Amino acid sequence: MSKLNKLAMCALMVGTMFSGGQAVAQDDKEIVTVVKLLGETWFRRMDVGVTEYGKVTEGVTTKEIGPGKGDAAQQVRLVEDLIAKGVDAIAVVPFDPPMMEGALKRAMDRGITVITHEASNLKNTQVDMEAFDNDAFGAHFNDQIAKCMGEEGTWTSFVGSLGSLTHVQWADASAANAKEKYPNMKLVSAKNESFNDANTAYNKAKELLKKYPDIKGFQGGSAVDVIGIGRAIEEAGLTGKVCVYGIGMPTDTSRYLKSGAVTGISLWDPKDAGFIMNKIAHLVLNGEELKDGMDLGVPGYTNMKLKKGPGKGVLLVGQAWLDINKDNVDEYQF
Repeated sequence: MSKLNKLAMCALMVGTMFSGGQAVAQDDKEIVTVVKLLGETWFRRMDVGVTEYGKVTEGVTTKEIGPGKGDAAQQVRLVEDLIAKGVDAIAVVPFDPPMMEGALKRAMDRGITVITHEASNLKNTQVDMEAFDNDAFGAHFNDQIAKCMGEEGTWTSFVGSLGSLTHVQWADASAANAKEKYPNMKLVSAKNESFNDANTAYNKAKELLKKYPDIKGFQGGSAVDVIGIGRAIEEAGLTGKVCVYGIGMPTDTSRYLKSGAVTGISLWDPKDAGFIMNKIAHLVLNGEELKDGMDLGVPGYTNMKLKKGPGKGVLLVGQAWLDINKDNVDEYQF
């Protein structure tokens, strides 16, 4: 059997492997999306997609929940509550994927469909959806920073937390890219944790500017890192002298992009990610086959790559990243 056929068979089994192969009832199904931090701009935008899927799709109800602060233990407790309530499907963006393994296994043992996002290392998931290849995205960040820095000088990176898998993947891929392609760039104090808090990113950026007065580049991993870093850059009078790239929301970062305190942001639209996670959950609930190259009907998710996951599930990977700077930021009203 070819590798692709094996993957297709694995995908076909996804809808039944954790429910004893039983047929799925056709009454309304409840899909709950559990995000890292409820109320953050990124996840407010994601909720638009989560809600939209429930509105446009018959036979399913959707909602989004999450902890009030970036805390893995609180997020796990929310998942445990959903297991006790017996929801049909849980879509999770884990704050710390390894900490979520036990809860997600219990969910699947109860016959609950589990879909994840930003968690390609999770074993206890039926499908992990990634908006793009994370290593390629991290290298892309570094190429942008390197171009801005003239391919030389000191730079640093931020992550929401060391447990936030995709943030660490981007930081590590960026560092590897610099090591391979830009020998005159020096990485210092890599992977500073902001805990998805702009004020924490701001304070850490100020510390780094003091410790490394010749620093020329910052990479942000959390959606709010560049806001805090940009604020620190402005206050230090270094606008246009220090390069700042990272994940960010256009409306949140617009002021800093236009002032030059933030050089550029790259992202995927969380609205689309929320919609696609719920669509995949619904497909799995209905026992439908997931295929390599499948079109999920949203730009960036029209040619999904199907890969074997680290557990019994699969990865579905899109091509959905966007690059935004001061010249095009007004085109994105979210």
